[in-house]
Amino acid sequence: MSTNISHLETKRRFSAPEPWRLAPGLILTGALTAAAIWAGNVPQIVNLGLGALTLAIIFGIVVGNTFYPWLQPASHIGVLFAKQRLLRMGIILYGFRLTFQQIADVGATGIIIDFLTLSSTFFLACWLGKRVFGMDSQTAMLIGAGSSICGAAAVMATEPVLKAEASKVTVAVATVVIFGTLAIFVYPWLYQLNAQHHWLSFTQLSFGIYAGSTIHEVAQVVAAAHSISPTAENAAVITKMIRVMMLAPFLLLISSYLSRSHKDKTAADKTAITIPWFAVIFILVAAFNSFHLLPVVLVKQLITLDTIMLAMAMAALGLTTHASAIRQAGVKPILLATLLFIWLIVGGGVINQLVQHVMN
Repeated sequence: MSTNISHLETKRRFSAPEPWRLAPGLILTGALTAAAIWAGNVPQIVNLGLGALTLAIIFGIVVGNTFYPWLQPASHIGVLFAKQRLLRMGIILYGFRLTFQQIADVGATGIIIDFLTLSSTFFLACWLGKRVFGMDSQTAMLIGAGSSICGAAAVMATEPVLKAEASKVTVAVATVVIFGTLAIFVYPWLYQLNAQHHWLSFTQLSFGIYAGSTIHEVAQVVAAAHSISPTAENAAVITKMIRVMMLAPFLLLISSYLSRSHKDKTAADKTAITIPWFAVIFILVAAFNSFHLLPVVLVKQLITLDTIMLAMAMAALGLTTHASAIRQAGVKPILLATLLFIWLIVGGGVINQLVQHVMN
């Protein structure tokens, strides 16, 4: 699509947008959010298990692949603001829904599951990409980072460490968008299917940990778990944020590996490491909320604001999810991402069941 702006170019242009440039995109995502919240209260839609966040991304995808190309030149900066900044602010405010008691319920189990899922997925991506599909190591590592940690954010954070070309970053981000979006609808279906047939011993809490440890993006985790239950959503977000905070040590390890394996060590040694500060602040907010210092009314208002921010981020994610992403990615990256997606569902499920069996 000719109107699309590359991720790297967008990142540079978006560093300091003027308020008036944000308005069209925020109005568009706000309108989609209002429609999603309204539709989310319709009984027939509620019975389908579709909440406001899921509806926001559905509406965003529909508009993104129909009318949005004409609106994109004016709206892109504001939509990107909602997709990136509002999402992070929404995750920070999500801490007001949680207490340390709930975080303790996830605890060491979530950390171990996250570590095993992350490491196995990334190494599988590197092995399949190079040995099976004959891809270059940079593309395989970028796709592996996106699938194993936190989606497009992990891809963008890994790019400067690898010194990868913009085209490889675009391909990796496309695979994350495709399969992460698919996960939003697959995981609630899997939960309902398992609840009917009792194949695996998943509770709402443990399934939330499963979703948080295996779905690509933070936004996609929120949307998928939100469709199941508040208990699943809380556990999923906590588990996902633990996984996001593993990004910094992951980048340090990759940088160290490159510095040892490459003759020219300067590129790896001088690379800045991205620290996901919003994940750290999220934990601090949850810790503050555990003391119940704020009035209940104010906390409810903050939670309402949080829902609006997250829904706007979902709408923005949908607006930027284009069918053309499948064509841009090509066959081999799509096949690799497909196998990783299957591994996250099946292998991630096995890891979750084994760890929870041992820890409980």
